[in-house]
Amino acid sequence: MAVEARGAPFIAAPRSVLSSEAGEANIRQVSGKPDVLRSLFQMDKLEHRAYREIARVWFSQSEIEKLDALVTHCARQFVGRMPRSDQSFDFASEIAVPFPMRIMMHILGLPEADDPLILKLARGLTGAEDPSRALSDRPAESIRLAGIGFRKYFNRVTADRRSHPRADLSSAIANACIFGQPIPDYERLSYFMQLAIAGQENTAYSIAGGLHALLSHPDQMAKLVRDPTLLGTAVEEILRWTSPGRHLVRTATAETEVGGQRIRAGEAVALFFASANRDETVFRSANAFEVDRQPNPHLAFGSGPHFCLGVHLARLELRALFGAMMQELPRISSTGAPTRARSAVISGISSLPVRWT
Repeated sequence: MAVEARGAPFIAAPRSVLSSEAGEANIRQVSGKPDVLRSLFQMDKLEHRAYREIARVWFSQSEIEKLDALVTHCARQFVGRMPRSDQSFDFASEIAVPFPMRIMMHILGLPEADDPLILKLARGLTGAEDPSRALSDRPAESIRLAGIGFRKYFNRVTADRRSHPRADLSSAIANACIFGQPIPDYERLSYFMQLAIAGQENTAYSIAGGLHALLSHPDQMAKLVRDPTLLGTAVEEILRWTSPGRHLVRTATAETEVGGQRIRAGEAVALFFASANRDETVFRSANAFEVDRQPNPHLAFGSGPHFCLGVHLARLELRALFGAMMQELPRISSTGAPTRARSAVISGISSLPVRWT
């Protein structure tokens, strides 16, 4: 991850993820731009700092600590909904996905009744090639429908917050100024969309993947249950193990060298997070899942200027949910093989059938 940590001479343009020519053509057909949205990962230097500043305070450690009681209560509510019988249910879709979605929607100041709609649109956008998540059997149409839905929803939210600002993140985005000018429409919509997507999908995949890892390593589950003080290190190991963000692409603006490899100006490099988090030169027994792993310098949240804005929230959500499940973990068992999401940018378990007895 030396590329992200050092920044120059690497930049986010002209693309920040790997894609096929057909995939890029689909996106251009829908949006008229090279990307469906412009996330913080696609910005550099002054522009990146200006847009990051919009939500920085909302996700600072001090602000997230204020949400501890709410997140813990919400986690217990979701765990309380799990069927206590021999009935099989999908932990991913019923717990792992809606839990972080509810927290993100709360921060945005949006009603719980709207959670299913935003989840549907987010899945249709990032899972356009995944039959279980797409809104159409044609990827380009799924992206188009999701984009239209997001635009309609968040334009309505923007109009409301500009007329009646509130103490929520939606108001901060709707009324943001960039370099002294109102935030442009494309970037405004992109900001809402990236929070609706990254604010729940990455955490959801870590939660589902974390439970799967514990079920697949009963010795580690038993160790955690015997000693709940390991919850903090277990969460970090879950993040390392699942690495939901798949990759980023950066392009060199000048000739340079990375790991002894010469990179010419204009050439791109891909940064694969799962590979970095299995680096045998960094992690002892890198391919083993260990809830007491220390040290654990994983890169699940990235590195450098683009370090994940929601790091404190994600850690709180994982601690809260697995903490709420702690003593019940031995009663949970798998009832079928997990299904992994089909996506070029996000990796994780989209369906995890389990039973709570």
